[in-house]
Amino acid sequence: MEPKLFSISGMSVSFISPGLFVLLSLPAISFPATEKECSNSTFALPRAFHVNVSGCSYNLPEKQREQIQARSTTLLAPALYLTALVLGFPANLLALWVLLFRTKKLPSTILLLNLTCCDLMLLLVLPFRIVYHFRGNNWTFGEPFCRLVVALFYGNMYGSVVCLALISIDRYMALVHPFGSKTLRGRRTALGLSLVVWMVVVAAMAPLLASRQTYPLKQPSITTCHDALPKHEQETYFLPYFATLFFVCFLLPLLLVLFCYGAVLRTLVAAGSRYCHAVKVTVLVVVVFVVCLLPSNVLLLLHYLEFSSRWGDSKDTRNLYVPYVISLALGTFNSCLDPFIFYYVSEDFREKACAVLRCLSSTSRSFSGKEMSYSSGTSRSKVTLVTMSNRVTDLSEEAARSH
Repeated sequence: MEPKLFSISGMSVSFISPGLFVLLSLPAISFPATEKECSNSTFALPRAFHVNVSGCSYNLPEKQREQIQARSTTLLAPALYLTALVLGFPANLLALWVLLFRTKKLPSTILLLNLTCCDLMLLLVLPFRIVYHFRGNNWTFGEPFCRLVVALFYGNMYGSVVCLALISIDRYMALVHPFGSKTLRGRRTALGLSLVVWMVVVAAMAPLLASRQTYPLKQPSITTCHDALPKHEQETYFLPYFATLFFVCFLLPLLLVLFCYGAVLRTLVAAGSRYCHAVKVTVLVVVVFVVCLLPSNVLLLLHYLEFSSRWGDSKDTRNLYVPYVISLALGTFNSCLDPFIFYYVSEDFREKACAVLRCLSSTSRSFSGKEMSYSSGTSRSKVTLVTMSNRVTDLSEEAARSH
């Protein structure tokens, strides 16, 4: 049985425009075949392999088995995820606490709050990806949870990209057009932009929630999560989906960020103002896009172009699995850099964060001083008790000799 095409209003179609695809995919796409519905079709491991399926048996050739269970994917990738989690989670929790309870609720603060929430939701699913890779890319948490983890991962990754673009637009309006933007940079506008961010997150998650993500392989004996998908579904389903994400949720925000921060720097230099903070913000945001996000997005697009008629016979795109997995893990480090962007974007956040860190540092020193004082006091008490005990012993010995 061939994999099902998705249907809209009862009509089977094989392709829809990228813009409509993201919005209509959740209600319009019928679920792919379940595990009980086996088919004789071609499977493809994203970024890497083709797998021929016969009946219910899914197998990988030896060379591909070596790649999917290489040390780069089972050790290096989870180590990178773990590093991002250890560094990013406490930093974003601190940022969330400061934004919620210590800063004024300005329009820029509301956007920073949304960015923090996207980063935290992405970081919360990393433990499951770490376990998955450490177990040799073997998913043991079930199909529904695989869909949820993959959807939250990609949805919040692109949601944070859109947040960064909106923050750059807010900075552009505030510094380049300070008078004309007073009516636009209000609380209502910030809430509307926040709604746009979460609409993007939901739209990015919808196709992943609506499609099957886990497939059990016989050789090797593992169950993959978003790492082995039917070739037919990749051509008609995931190609327009990821192409839309690349152009709308990555390339367009990148161009907006470059334009906005470039205009901000030109304005500050022309006015003779201090632009040290603006330069640092620009460098951090460019690093987030170019170093963290660009490699994984380019490799992802190259993989799906592989399945088009023009690229289908190319061997250059056959070994993209390992580089893509590593670049995707590096992409999560944007969640570690975002709190530093907050530090330079918002003066209020910078002051309050420094105050909180100073408070924590002084509390730690005070607690350490109390421990030392208690320890020295205890030592003095012990010495006093020993001295008194010795004196009592000497007196008792003298009394015994006198008798």
